[in-house]
Amino acid sequence: MFKIYRKEINWAGHKLTLETGKIARQADGAVVVTYGETVVLCTAVAKKEPTPDVDFFPLTVHYQEKAFAAGKIPGGFFKREGKPSDHETLISRLIDRPIRPLFVPSFRNDTQVICTVLSHDMENPADIPAIIGASAALTLSGLPFLGPIGAARVGFIDGEFILNPTLAQAPHSKLNLVVAGTEEGILMVESEAHELSETQMLDAVMFGHSHFQPVIQAIIDLAEECAKDPWELASEDPQKEKLIERLKELATSDMKVAYGIRDKTQRHKKLATLKNQTIEALKEEGYSPILAYAEFKELEKDLVRGEILKSGERIDGRDTKTIRPIVAEVGVLPRAHGSALFTRGSTQAFVVATLGTGQDEQVIDALEGEYKEPFLLHYNFPPYSVGETGRMGGPGRREVGHGKLAWRALHPMMPSRDKFPYTIRIVSEITESDGSSSMASVCGSSLAMMDAGVPLERPVAGIAMGLIKEGDKFAVLSDIIGDEDHLGDMDFKVAGSQEGITALQMDLKITSITHHIMEIALEQARVGRLHILGKMAEAIGNAREEVREYAPRMISFTIPKDKIREVIGAGGKVIRDICETTGAKIDISDDGVINVSGANADVITAAEKRIRSITDEPEVGVIYKGKVVRVVDFGAFVSFFGSQDGLIHISELAPRRVEKVTDIVKVGDEVYVKVLEMDNRGKIRLSIKSIDQSTGKETSTDASHLASEA
Repeated sequence: MFKIYRKEINWAGHKLTLETGKIARQADGAVVVTYGETVVLCTAVAKKEPTPDVDFFPLTVHYQEKAFAAGKIPGGFFKREGKPSDHETLISRLIDRPIRPLFVPSFRNDTQVICTVLSHDMENPADIPAIIGASAALTLSGLPFLGPIGAARVGFIDGEFILNPTLAQAPHSKLNLVVAGTEEGILMVESEAHELSETQMLDAVMFGHSHFQPVIQAIIDLAEECAKDPWELASEDPQKEKLIERLKELATSDMKVAYGIRDKTQRHKKLATLKNQTIEALKEEGYSPILAYAEFKELEKDLVRGEILKSGERIDGRDTKTIRPIVAEVGVLPRAHGSALFTRGSTQAFVVATLGTGQDEQVIDALEGEYKEPFLLHYNFPPYSVGETGRMGGPGRREVGHGKLAWRALHPMMPSRDKFPYTIRIVSEITESDGSSSMASVCGSSLAMMDAGVPLERPVAGIAMGLIKEGDKFAVLSDIIGDEDHLGDMDFKVAGSQEGITALQMDLKITSITHHIMEIALEQARVGRLHILGKMAEAIGNAREEVREYAPRMISFTIPKDKIREVIGAGGKVIRDICETTGAKIDISDDGVINVSGANADVITAAEKRIRSITDEPEVGVIYKGKVVRVVDFGAFVSFFGSQDGLIHISELAPRRVEKVTDIVKVGDEVYVKVLEMDNRGKIRLSIKSIDQSTGKETSTDASHLASEA
């Protein structure tokens, strides 16, 4: 019944299997990828007719994780998978980015790629198999896809690059880099790094590229056996050549004038008017407005790119290496815990940092298991930032992706929980945009956190690089603006500190770039990043010594694990009482780490004192405050250290002879006591005869008494 085709290779210590012909046979292309025991089904389907009246390629990619893949039942009322998580959205983008530029430019058929995780072995992440499976499904489908591509994850442990590190190895790696590309070169890079150098990052990219070549060959071998016949593409519009010539006659001179305008708003206004007039004129002459619109964009691209390659002068008048003017400000909001306004040219990020407690951590329910995230970064791109109206709703894929990139850039520099136990939420509102708002978010987030008193290891800045490449000629552009992003061949974002790179993301619109071009781009980005860090330091060089006035106060300390139960109490009675009486918030982890937060230092001190009175042991010679709980003929019992009781013998009640205990103390009295002795059975001897009960200090009378005894 089934005609199954299969290819297997040993890759990075695990068997990688590509299989087709058994599952999802009605899809144009369907491949089941198995890596270790992680299994992903990848399908590709396209409509047979082009989508009418569109001037873009309508491709959608969906990566989805099924709970059954990890032997789990989804949480929530409905007990089924719901909307895509941020993790699924990010991997959907990861798959989309390297495959999109490899479709034939004229292809306009609605195309959908779906990657479904069927099994997860808790060892090998599913994103790399999903990229490989999407590439294989498209290659087999007959669609006009100029692949295949390969992909790999690269780690860096003990000075060595690791191919496809496992989930167990990941926490020990200084690098988490995903690279995808063709036989010829790199198409996409996404990474988080712990201040690696430009050379190390470039070597990591090339390490990944060389090691996924066997995967590309396996896909080619599979395609040679079972790929479907190539689709017949629609013939080119016979009007195209004449339309291009006529378009050049109508628009070239005015377009040159428009691109001579340095101000973005005025330039776009002039271009919009020219475009409308030109397309209307061509429409009256009988040409297709859809084709006219597409070729108008091509004319823009040729004009701008040609001028940059010819003269080195860019749209806004800069040369290829100059960074736009920068203004960095902090403390711009009166009651925020930390705030910053970062402006670079016509790109502006308004960033706010908010500090919370452990109760504010985000709970992540992933296939690999549930965990808590104390560092959150949310990116918003309202339509007014580009002078437009638009739909306001939840974050889209772009917002999720840009926010995660900024998160990756800052995450390696975040303080440890024992040093700074706060939950940190960053919100970046893009108030103006003209290129690289994600990198502006990195800069603004770093400033806002330092303003909030978050002790970052070092400030972080980001810069976006562009590329114009025609044949052997190319120009690498620092700090690209929006038009250069749209008309160029590369969006290469690099973030890091003064010591090295913390995040890198690259997307190409051409089939690949070379090692030499990447090397130039990384070095140019390093120089630009250091310039931006210098401008940021003019606003704030290091984190403030203390958190701001309206931020919660917090301390962190550790208690013995066997004392956790005593602090919590039966049914949480003890910890609730501490919270209610002191006004503090208390979080206790399973390893005995306690975070105490409150409105001010007095609240925290009171709560810490209560907790330590339960967990710590009293010290001989130290004075404590306690309460008399029982009186007997030979003395009084005092509760003075949490649940600890001690005996004040009648001889230790006063520096004179005492006839009756109740002459000195009664049940319920609060007294200062000094610990005299603790025996092996846990019995504690106390004294008050040497203590001034009004101050809690030792008296000089007792000192003379001790001297006389000596």
